[in-house]
Amino acid sequence: MNDISSAPYLRRRGRSFEYRVSSFGQHLAAVILTTTVLNAGAADQPQWGAWHSRNMVSDERSLPANCNPKSGHNVRWVAELGTSTYSTPVIARGRVFIGTNNGNPRDRRHLGDRCILLCLDELTGRLHWQLVLPKLPRDPYLDCPRVGLTSSPTVEGERVYLVNNRAEVMALDLHGLVNGNDGPYQDESRHAAPPDTEPVALGPLDADILWMTDLRQELDVYPHDSANISVLVVGDHLYISTPNGVNHTHRHRPSPDAPGLVVLDKRTGRLLARDNTGVGSRVFHSTFSSASFGVVNERPLVFYGGGDGVVYAFEKLMASSSRASTTATPAKTLSTLSVAWTFDCDPSAPKENISQYQGNRRESPSSIVGMPVLHEGRIYVTAGGDPWHGKRQCWLKCIDASQRGDVTQAAALWSYPLTRHSISTPSVKKGLVFIADMGRMVHCVDTQTGRAVWTHELDGEVWGSTLVADGKLYVGTHRGTLWVLAASRDKQVLASVDFEEAIYTSPVAANGVLYVATMSKLYAIAGSASGGPPSHHAP
Repeated sequence: MNDISSAPYLRRRGRSFEYRVSSFGQHLAAVILTTTVLNAGAADQPQWGAWHSRNMVSDERSLPANCNPKSGHNVRWVAELGTSTYSTPVIARGRVFIGTNNGNPRDRRHLGDRCILLCLDELTGRLHWQLVLPKLPRDPYLDCPRVGLTSSPTVEGERVYLVNNRAEVMALDLHGLVNGNDGPYQDESRHAAPPDTEPVALGPLDADILWMTDLRQELDVYPHDSANISVLVVGDHLYISTPNGVNHTHRHRPSPDAPGLVVLDKRTGRLLARDNTGVGSRVFHSTFSSASFGVVNERPLVFYGGGDGVVYAFEKLMASSSRASTTATPAKTLSTLSVAWTFDCDPSAPKENISQYQGNRRESPSSIVGMPVLHEGRIYVTAGGDPWHGKRQCWLKCIDASQRGDVTQAAALWSYPLTRHSISTPSVKKGLVFIADMGRMVHCVDTQTGRAVWTHELDGEVWGSTLVADGKLYVGTHRGTLWVLAASRDKQVLASVDFEEAIYTSPVAANGVLYVATMSKLYAIAGSASGGPPSHHAP
């Protein structure tokens, strides 16, 4: 600022210990495993948000309402990250994946400004491997300096899917290079090094790239700032929002004809389809929202929040041939995704000469940053002025997802005004929708009426999203506080925990553990009921 898994749980966890531990440690790990498996709500969190729907709700139980990062109370482990972390972690098959920068190099072969994806052990936080990516050269607005990898990966089976800082879609081997260099792609050594430098010798701590598709080269996508995309997996297809946007002037769109949403074959990375909405010519800043999926009245639909403030619903692409062709499809001959409906979240906003509204905090076009959430036939999404360059107005929208065509008027169920900009994804459960904004507020809204049940003022802006789990609402602020409230109609503040460093990511729960990432550390938090061991710092 995301699904995400298969194989029996015990087999997944059996691969976690790839370092030497004492016999006592092995026994303790077995106890932890057994205890966690017995937790009825235990499950992986292999993408950002709930699988397909993106709802920021988890079925995890026995999560702590409080912790103490200083004393280690309820802290299972702490992993050192870089110095700039905007990627929400995902947890799958005994691994934790999170993007960061290279401000705290873990490997002396890789020094300087790089984007990093860390693969950590779920039980201990120790490093299994890392993906190292050079920054895009020349223009800092293509790839923000020292920001690091901001996207969250998606894990399915033995593969990790990712849109990186270079607007490249990647499929990675879950196990890294420790089990050999698999897949048709073999040039990891060259790809890890900046241009005009010597390739880096590969080692067991490096990632294994299976295939890679460059959206800049293939589709003339012009990335802006950094890709914040979470890959959506539906069957054999990957649905990917492109980080297409403006250039350094913030007034020119170098690639107005580039797509906003594309579909790839997950087995080979071959491009299959794209949208034809023309969103590239109307993007006010860039595309930040990721796609979601669901079935509405027996229609499988893919939902996409455009950088033009419009929610698009596309018909799901038909299944591709069982023969996974590796032949690239020319961009001009790609299939076109069929639009089921469109909903303009801000129909009265300026639609012409939109560049003149750059920096206008009172009047501007709107955009969508958070992901659209499908719940019980409705889409919940935040939309409003761009947080960096547009007006401060923002709304939580509720849309009837069952209609067709331009449904801007017919499908509008309600609109709830937020305090200020919001880049968050909603959490919807039991007739309530929870949303945070950059006006230091968290809102609890009735799903039927669209009216506030309660609001609570926080100590800082929220750059991530809320998480509802175990009857609790978790949300972090850029002031470094994790707030815990009751996820109910009665407002109750359970705790506010000072992590002493900005939180720009969303809390995540998996297998009885709560994960909170600050700018430089990842905390695994578990109460005594989940069987967590004493806290320690992972090297």
